[in-house]
Amino acid sequence: MQQSDFTFLRNLRRHYPVAVRGEGVYLYDENGKRYLDACGGAAVVSIGHGVPEIIDAITQQARQLCYVHSSQFVSAVSSELAEVLAAKFPGPAQHVRVHYTSGGSEATETAIKIARAYWLARGETQRYKIISRWISYHGTTLGALSASGNKVRRQAFAPLLPNAMEHISACFCYRCPLGLEYPACKLACAEELEQAIARAGKESVAAFICEPVVGASSGAVPPEGYLRRIREICDAHGILMIADEVMTGAGRTGKYFAVEHWGVTPDLILLAKGLSSGYAPLGAVLAGEKVWRAIEAGPGSLDHGFTYQAHPPSLAAGLAVQRYLEKHNLVERSRQRGEYLAKKLERLRALPCVGDVRGKGMLQTVEFVADQATKKPFSKEFNFNFHFFENMQARGVMVYPMRGTVEGGGDHVLIAPPFVIEEAQIDFLAEQMAQALEEVHRAALAAGAGGN
Repeated sequence: MQQSDFTFLRNLRRHYPVAVRGEGVYLYDENGKRYLDACGGAAVVSIGHGVPEIIDAITQQARQLCYVHSSQFVSAVSSELAEVLAAKFPGPAQHVRVHYTSGGSEATETAIKIARAYWLARGETQRYKIISRWISYHGTTLGALSASGNKVRRQAFAPLLPNAMEHISACFCYRCPLGLEYPACKLACAEELEQAIARAGKESVAAFICEPVVGASSGAVPPEGYLRRIREICDAHGILMIADEVMTGAGRTGKYFAVEHWGVTPDLILLAKGLSSGYAPLGAVLAGEKVWRAIEAGPGSLDHGFTYQAHPPSLAAGLAVQRYLEKHNLVERSRQRGEYLAKKLERLRALPCVGDVRGKGMLQTVEFVADQATKKPFSKEFNFNFHFFENMQARGVMVYPMRGTVEGGGDHVLIAPPFVIEEAQIDFLAEQMAQALEEVHRAALAAGAGGN
């Protein structure tokens, strides 16, 4: 099949294989080549490809009701899924409301607007600033990208980004931006939030947003106490805490929400990706009771929405995925298989080009370095992670390459397979990664790519 000259591809100079089928943890191209989907696309696919129950649910809903506008109607499937998601909200029981979106970037935009609407409803109209962290990613739309701290993805669009966002240091122990070590650091990166609030003016800050476990930008896992301290600071200053669980939510880290690992209850939680496991575009914002009740008591409505908000077939996909997760105990399987995956990936540390292995559950990251002792990255020009991606793709394994942990440089790869992956498939993945890394490392040395 010849690739269309009319599609605006993500990379206009690259030739992509044509995917024609997915089944379980595998994808197949037009030539019959099989690929182990070791990243779930972009940490999206959780229950595996081609599950008949999900496809049937979408089809049945489409036959019954395909579209209604959310300003005119609600649908039964909207109420059903909202009830399921509300019951997952961590912490003490409360009445949660769910706002649907078409994906993760829109969920970030929605949460930012909900935070602003909350303060307007309370009469504190001066509160509009959002504080985020460097080496983070919250989405590709301008508001979400402005909240993001991924310098690679921000760079080209920096002149367009809103200036209502502040950033504090990343919580990234392997490359602590403050040059400290845990626990002697006393969570100095969390304490920066206090300083940022003071700089911005307490009365102007609306919310703090973070990924409980960082996704594409680093895969960093916070140390014990970090998120609880963040929650304490937010409470002390009366600002909202937004947990971006677009990548981590719906079981990816071995609990339904990653914040559950640390016993933290945010005010707003973002979901997407695994919410529908890739069967349809779908995201959501879960709003805690104090947030939506303030808006209800104030203007009574949120002046915000999307054309395909609460799209019935997409919601049917999300509801069917949640039921499938529950029926097959896949969140617990994510935890168990995640432990096995982490153990296998840990062995890669023996390779001189591997600097760190980190993660939770089925969200694991391997960072590549030119020198383990100094953590010196490979040169940007060599593009180690993409060479690794191409090598793995040739081997029939799909991974998610990224860069940006070192001032826009540095290379790492996300490993986030469907929860249904078997141990033998993880063994194969780890073996192929080791072989590919040895080959790419030799190429890097031959190219003199030992770092900038």
